[in-house]
Amino acid sequence: MNSIRTTNILLLIITIPLVFYILKTLDFIFVPLTMAMFIALLFLPLMRWMTKKRIPKPISILVIILILVGGLKLGAEIIQLTSREIISENGLFMSRAEEKLVRMIVVVERFFGVERIPGTNVLSHYSIDNGLLKNFGTTLGFISNTLSMTLMTLFFVFLLLSESINFQQMMNSTIFKVKYSSVKTFMKIEKDIIKFVIVKFVISLFTGIGFTLACLFFDVSFPIFWGLFAFLINFVQMVGSVVSVALLSLFAFVELEPTGTLLFFILVLIAVQVVMGGVLEPIFMGKTFSVNVVTILVMLMLWGYLWGIPGMVMSIPLTVFAKIVLEQFPRTKGIARLMAVPEPSRNVHIKRKKRKKAVEENAVD
Repeated sequence: MNSIRTTNILLLIITIPLVFYILKTLDFIFVPLTMAMFIALLFLPLMRWMTKKRIPKPISILVIILILVGGLKLGAEIIQLTSREIISENGLFMSRAEEKLVRMIVVVERFFGVERIPGTNVLSHYSIDNGLLKNFGTTLGFISNTLSMTLMTLFFVFLLLSESINFQQMMNSTIFKVKYSSVKTFMKIEKDIIKFVIVKFVISLFTGIGFTLACLFFDVSFPIFWGLFAFLINFVQMVGSVVSVALLSLFAFVELEPTGTLLFFILVLIAVQVVMGGVLEPIFMGKTFSVNVVTILVMLMLWGYLWGIPGMVMSIPLTVFAKIVLEQFPRTKGIARLMAVPEPSRNVHIKRKKRKKAVEENAVD
């Protein structure tokens, strides 16, 4: 028995790195498939409702596709509006940014005693323009990869909703082997992930609106762009809020003079993130998002390394999925408890009071 147990442990040690290697190598398949799975979960309640109303499945799938296409169209319109907003500046922002950047570099050079060849341009000396040109090709590659991944995701969504790929049946045949357990776990996964995505979408939306209003009030350029950026980056748990505040603060440094106005603008951005992400999000999530901070950071790094930005966006739903599955087996319940948020001390005090009261009642009897 000991030799069999040792062999199983060794096989597990070999299998886990192999699985992660396959996930990283075939990310062009697994990323769209995973995103499609979460999107399909969002529309499953609507599909069930249309089935109860005896609406034919092809029409139901067509309705879902029209909703997805409408969402993509709305996103494209917002991006076009943002592009027009940036183009309308006619290079005024870049000239202001260049002037302020040059002044800042000169101050730093004087502080550290750096000497440049007389007559040399600051930006050309530090190769800032060349760096921008090199990044242009990277941007085009990113756009083409995003477009192909979006099309593959829509294709997988179509397969999942048409039940050409039955995720519940896959869970039943590979993980649980018992139909009741697979159905029960699948329903819990569906409920928790739908709640997570809806709450995250609403919180991110109001965060983006807050950033847009702050830019309009303090007269910072590109308010729609920064609102859209804050909305999208907020889907990356913990990291997104820090990145959005940091980048917009650096941008505002060019637009606003470094006085109390700039400081107050930064404080407003921090307040928006604290209220939305630190107060409202935990309240609406409730027990759905009962994953501790250490697990979140580890999963962000893991899935970010495997799948990049899409992995960071999907890291929390994947963690919730893994935690729910681990809770179903006695041997892995301990791992699920380690991933969960510890019970509040208030609950411990309540349990102690109940035990004390029960002891006192028994003593009286």
